[in-house]
Amino acid sequence: MAACCQQALAATMAHPLIVKASAVENESPENCDIDLSFDQEKRTLIAAATPPANAASVDEDWLRERLSAGGYADLHFLSDNAARFLAQYNAGQAVEGLKLAEAVDATIKVTLTPDGLEARLDIAPAEGGTAASRDAVLAALNKAGVAFGIQEEAIDSAVASGSAVGEVVARGEAPEHGINGWLEPLIPQVRDRRPHEDESGHIDYHDLGEIMVVHPGDPLMRLHPPTVGKDGCTVSGKPLPARPGKPVKFAGKLAGASPSPDDPDLLLAEITGQPVIVRDGMTVEPVFKVDRVGSASGNINFEGNVAVRGDVDAGMIVRATGDIEIGGVVDLATLEAGGNIVIKGGVIGGLGHAGAGEQHVRCGGSFNATYAQQASIEAGDSIFIDDMALQCELTALNHITIGNKRRGHLIGGTARATLSITARVVGSPNQGQTHLAAGFDPKMRKQLLELQRQRDERRKQLDEVEKLLVFAQSCPEKITPAIAAKAQATATALEGEISELEATHEALEHKIELTQEARIIVEQSLLEGSDIHLGTQHYHAPHDHGPCTFGLDENGLLKKL
Repeated sequence: MAACCQQALAATMAHPLIVKASAVENESPENCDIDLSFDQEKRTLIAAATPPANAASVDEDWLRERLSAGGYADLHFLSDNAARFLAQYNAGQAVEGLKLAEAVDATIKVTLTPDGLEARLDIAPAEGGTAASRDAVLAALNKAGVAFGIQEEAIDSAVASGSAVGEVVARGEAPEHGINGWLEPLIPQVRDRRPHEDESGHIDYHDLGEIMVVHPGDPLMRLHPPTVGKDGCTVSGKPLPARPGKPVKFAGKLAGASPSPDDPDLLLAEITGQPVIVRDGMTVEPVFKVDRVGSASGNINFEGNVAVRGDVDAGMIVRATGDIEIGGVVDLATLEAGGNIVIKGGVIGGLGHAGAGEQHVRCGGSFNATYAQQASIEAGDSIFIDDMALQCELTALNHITIGNKRRGHLIGGTARATLSITARVVGSPNQGQTHLAAGFDPKMRKQLLELQRQRDERRKQLDEVEKLLVFAQSCPEKITPAIAAKAQATATALEGEISELEATHEALEHKIELTQEARIIVEQSLLEGSDIHLGTQHYHAPHDHGPCTFGLDENGLLKKL
């Protein structure tokens, strides 16, 4: 198109367009005179015109048509000058030597993204001037310092179209950072806490699976080394070094487990027991098994896991540092576990009964039972009750779920969870109010502040020890080797403690972020009188509701989803 325009311009240089009209009584715009000539040196279109007597008014469209008829449509139209032309002409004044249009070359601009991984091309099309060319684009890239990842096809496409906006014409390579070393468990670690369904479709609510047991020599975990990654490069040719992955190692003391003498990256069991994933490895905890907990067995306090095949009688106490699994019913007894608690039957407590004692169920992991009645249950992870929770005090750090294959009734009492509470039916017309509370756990904020305090204290201690080590290097005659060795060991220990505190701090911050997404979900019915609390927001159900979900909006206000 630019070539055609230049040919037209060359022709009109020799023969300027003159549009004339014979004098008539009522001149029409079509018969108005205008002289157009192109100044090749200045690359401008000059107009001259003398309006005839009784000339009709003309407008910009008429003027553009005259330029088009003369072969000047591709030139850059100067609107301000055109307005001056029309004003003079329509006022009956002659116009002499007024510039109406000019030839403008295409403009090329190359921009690099802040990260240097892309070069983007903008082409403003030519208006009667020289169009963008491939060589011109390559020259602009070279001027911008682009030397890597040039996209030839993108350049050709942009040049062919004559214009471009943000077209990517060069791509660098981002670095592929190395993967941190990681520990791969070699045995199943997730146990199905829900009732099993057999081939005939029958559901046995008393079968929640066996405890995973390993034996001496069994492989537990594989340590994988970090990768170094792959370096990248900007479009300017600047190298972008990849960040190598961080190595990991097995913890120094893993009870019941140790690295293989033939392969230090393979962790093996030393004893028979239950494998438990811990930070930087896996331990093996032995399992204590008993048929029934009653007067014959006495109270149980065991460092490990406890498996009770039958019931736990009233007044008994079972404590375990690991998991507790009960095959029968827990009646007016106390259970305390550092891990999970699974009760294949149910748990009956003494809430609301005078003289019943202070029985409770507490665990650091998750709690799972078929039903619970008047029981105080606290879980460091989540609570799962399949059938019904009646007049209970339920507290879970993460989730409370009532109902899987059975009724899923949450009647009376209080349920508190940080992230979610889910039940099919909430409340009862005959069992008093049912209170549900989800959202931020204030204990987390206290834990976060305490972790920060401990970390800062360790850092101060490490600074003092490092000063001593620097002094020992500069003045070895003043510090004995024994003191220097002890200081180095202390520094190493403090670095390990700081790293562990920072990891715990990061995990807790992530959990606090999740609390903003807290939900209370009622799958079938929310009965009148039930109390809903989400964070600081409160809703008292004035009437029965069908299925409903409560959450917080972006402003922290309670909303029904």
